[in-house]
Amino acid sequence: MAGTTAHLLILTPHSSSFPRPNPLFLPSSRPRHLPSAVKSLTLRHRPTPFRPCAQSNQLDGSGSGSKESKGLSWVEPILSFARGNVLPLALISAVTLGLTCPSLGCAVDKYHVSKIGPFGIFVISGLVLRSEEIGAAVEAWPVGLFGLVSILFLTPYFSRAILQIQLQPQEFITGLAIFCCMPTTLSSGVALTQLAGANTALALAMTVISNLLGILIIPFSITKFVASGVGVTLPTKQLFKSLVLTILIPLILGKVLRESFKDVADFVDRNRKLFSGISAFFLSLVPWIQVSKSRSLLLIVKPKVFLVAIGLGALLHLTLLVFNSIAVRSLSIISGGGKSTFSREENANALILVASQKTLPVMVAVIEPLCGAFGESGLLVLPCIATHLIQIIVDSFLVNFMRRKDNPGNVKVA
Repeated sequence: MAGTTAHLLILTPHSSSFPRPNPLFLPSSRPRHLPSAVKSLTLRHRPTPFRPCAQSNQLDGSGSGSKESKGLSWVEPILSFARGNVLPLALISAVTLGLTCPSLGCAVDKYHVSKIGPFGIFVISGLVLRSEEIGAAVEAWPVGLFGLVSILFLTPYFSRAILQIQLQPQEFITGLAIFCCMPTTLSSGVALTQLAGANTALALAMTVISNLLGILIIPFSITKFVASGVGVTLPTKQLFKSLVLTILIPLILGKVLRESFKDVADFVDRNRKLFSGISAFFLSLVPWIQVSKSRSLLLIVKPKVFLVAIGLGALLHLTLLVFNSIAVRSLSIISGGGKSTFSREENANALILVASQKTLPVMVAVIEPLCGAFGESGLLVLPCIATHLIQIIVDSFLVNFMRRKDNPGNVKVA
């Protein structure tokens, strides 16, 4: 009896308002009812101490965790956007840095960084170039052939129309005219073709061949379409030598490194996004330095004039898209309709995307050795940087349209 009473006293909360336990209510002959009584007392008073603790844990634990997760939720979309738009962000950052801190760019220019940028770009282009992908474009060679003709011989004619426009400073117009004579982009055209589900091998073949042939053709195109229009005699031999040293040799060097060392090729293939980011960094070096050196002139330019130049760049790209779209549809009808290789959507889309873009690195390599023959380098390049960004933005929307239009079951493999 005494043991049972002591056990109850230990388990019972000590409170002055609670009646003291009466042993008379605890029959000694039936002690099995004691657990029920103790359970009743315990359940009656359990919510009181535990309710504040639960609230405290919610505020200190899950509450703060929820605030932290909400605080970090905006970071991931920004990082995702940055990873997917490395090149546009790099170019915008380069121009902004050149305008806000020109002294830094002018100081770096003393170490010939403007020549290191294009060299690094084409070394990386050789490193990421896969030989087997070029062979996959053989079947669609008629489309590729027309694409090369459009890139190197037809679209440069648009430069003559651009030169008819009067705008001050005239370097904006001259820069866009030179931009028309360039081959296709080295990376964005192929990347967008792949996203669209089009013939990536064909896009790669047109990209590589047009840039290699461009070394020979660009000096004559600029002389014919631009230099005569602005009264400048182009140093063709010097330009050709510069293009070989800046484009062909580093491209071959990168390709030789890839083919000679399997570990290098495997590392590049595993880290293609990394090399794409490095290439974007190299590309941004030249506009940064050129804008830094030309900042005083850029500040003189009225914002309205610069917006007009950007509008002309956007109009140029849209014109090239329309021109190549009409051309490929016309060739499809002429060469056999639905049975023609031009009628395959994956081939047509690859041609439209690649042949309608112009490359900024090659233009930078062309302008650099001219020593101001066409005007201030920064003024020549600035509208072309904007046009390059516009190409990527407009074609990104076009790729989304192509993907919605082509159902996976209707896509034909070239």
